Formats: sequence, C-alpha cells, structure tokens
Amino acid sequence: MLAILQRALRARRAVKIIAGLNNFNPDNVVRVVRAAQQGGATFVDIACDPALIRLVRQTVDLPVCVSAVEAPKLLEAVRNGADLVEIGNFDSFYPLGITFDAEAVMALARETRALLGPSIPLSATVPHILSLDAQASLAIRLEKLGVDMIQTEGGTSSQPHHAGTLGLIEKAAPTLAAAHEISRAVSIPVLCASGLSDVTVPLALASGASGVGVGSAVNRLGDELAMVAQVRTIVEAVESAHRRLRV
Repeated sequence: MLAILQRALRARRAVKIIAGLNNFNPDNVVRVVRAAQQGGATFVDIACDPALIRLVRQTVDLPVCVSAVEAPKLLEAVRNGADLVEIGNFDSFYPLGITFDAEAVMALARETRALLGPSIPLSATVPHILSLDAQASLAIRLEKLGVDMIQTEGGTSSQPHHAGTLGLIEKAAPTLAAAHEISRAVSIPVLCASGLSDVTVPLALASGASGVGVGSAVNRLGDELAMVAQVRTIVEAVESAHRRLRV
C-alpha cells in the first residue's frame, strides 16, 4: 500500500482525507474513511487510538496515517497497524491556547524517529504560526533529521473577508504560501493541507505540493454519500490540475 502512496506523491497527485486529530467517534471515522476509499483518495489520516486504528484497518484497504503530538503514542500506533505517522495536526490545539514552536517540533521529530527507527515513514506538520522563512528553515532541519514528508497548515486560522470563490482562496492562502516556500526549500514531498477545497487544491499543486490533505470539507458532512461526492470532487480537481501541469 505504501508503494501506491509513494507513486502518488512522486506524480504529485496524492489526496489524503483527514478524519481529525481529535475525532475518536468510530461511526464518524468509519464513514469518513469509507468515503475516502469510495471517492478515490490515496490515503487517510486518523486520530491516535489503537482500537480506532484496528477498526479502520478492517474497514478500508487504504494506507493509514495516524497523527499525534506524543512520540510514544505514534510508536503504539505503528504497533497497532498504522502505515505511517505524522507529528501534527496542530490546528486543533490553537483554540486551546497551545502552540508549537520550531524547537518543540524538532524535539518531537527527533524522539519519534528514534523510537520508530528509519523504516517507518514519518511526516511532520510545520506550524503556520511561524513566519514563512522560519517554516522553510524548520522544514530543512526536519528533512536533515530524516522526516519523509512535510505537511503545511494555516487555513483553519485564516478569516476570509469575502464569500464564494474569493473567500475560498483567502481561506487557503496561508497554507498555499507555506507550500510554495517549503517545496522550494526541501526535496522531500510537501503535502498542502488545512482550509483547502476543490477550488484551491489545484492552486496547492501549482504551488509545488506533491499532494493535498482535506479534512473539514469532508468530515463535517453528516451524510456518507455526500462525503463520497465531496472526495470525488477533490480527487477530480487534483487529477484535472495534474493534467494541466503536465501540458
């Protein structure tokens, strides 16, 4: 399964559907990951809970990424079936007044890599609260440490001033800017995530991302059929952008 993910990243057409770092509702997570598979996503990202990981492994055949901000929990996730792990997503902590600076992320990455060894794929989110220069510098340090993929963020903290398409672009602007800067600073894949929609995922690829991560645009929908339709819309937007970028 990881070979499929690696090919998608190399082709710059990876789509990750994020159930939510703090989403431990098994019924909702199952609906999200089923929709991800039926809609054609590349992989899924779920909360760090052993029972939830096992449930998702039984439900879909997609690669499973598990996110957390504690290294021992990520090791436990791998032991329970996670294919890859991610340090992040941090967005859910900001409303609680909890932030992560560059040194905190480096310490987490260092501890996680030491626990996992070199063979388990490790992704790290770069906090959007850092300046763009600082985000790029942190990404370079993470790559040197042995992190395999960088994820951007920022959309959930942005406040669009307009409705419609312009508002969607405004919402995605921070994560798009981060993808642009970081993708030019590192050679490992960059996944653009946070605040994206079918309108803005093509902009993420044009900004240098190897793929996109989409969460609330899917996981906040109550109906599984609506989730499937939204995933398909995202995947089709990525594929369309991929074809245009190859021309």
